[in-house]
Amino acid sequence: MNAPFFKFGLFGDNVSLIVAFLIGIGFGFFLERAGFGSARKLTAQFYLTDLTVFKVMFTAIITAMLGLFYLGWMGLVDLSLVYLTPTHLVPQIVGGFLLGAGFVVGGYCPGTACVAASTGKMDALINLLGIILGIVVFGELFPWVEGFYYATPMGQVTLPQLLNLSYGLVVFLVALMAIGAFAGATWVEKRMAARKGGQPS
Repeated sequence: MNAPFFKFGLFGDNVSLIVAFLIGIGFGFFLERAGFGSARKLTAQFYLTDLTVFKVMFTAIITAMLGLFYLGWMGLVDLSLVYLTPTHLVPQIVGGFLLGAGFVVGGYCPGTACVAASTGKMDALINLLGIILGIVVFGELFPWVEGFYYATPMGQVTLPQLLNLSYGLVVFLVALMAIGAFAGATWVEKRMAARKGGQPS
């Protein structure tokens, strides 16, 4: 095993911050080049007219999943050292709905707001100010919502553990789901385009 590099001491805290910064810059650059600095393109997914965001992000998830699975299988990555965010089911579901609602209203998620703001888009800058304000308000109100924040704890659980299935089988099923989702997304886009153009569907 020789990865994760940080866990095996390849570099320390200071270098890890530089690495994270460079990865973040690269991630933001490719998001902007893919058009994800446009609120119109981002919100089009909620109207089912352009599901590029769904396809790209799902592709990234599948790529990371397959990469980690096979690197772990080959003995190059110790998956037990990869950090997993503890699951608190109900508050995280509520948080997901809040994020989604903010995404629809504001046109950006936090990451794409930073991407768009870096190109000088005023709506993205206002969105970022709202995010910062929300963080401050949440921090001030945290003592009153702390009980809910830590409700329904499940620990660091994964789908194979939850479903009592092998990792390989879950990876295979998720990959099949992705293929079906991509095909379904393309079909929906074509159907919505036909309706918008007044063509028979």
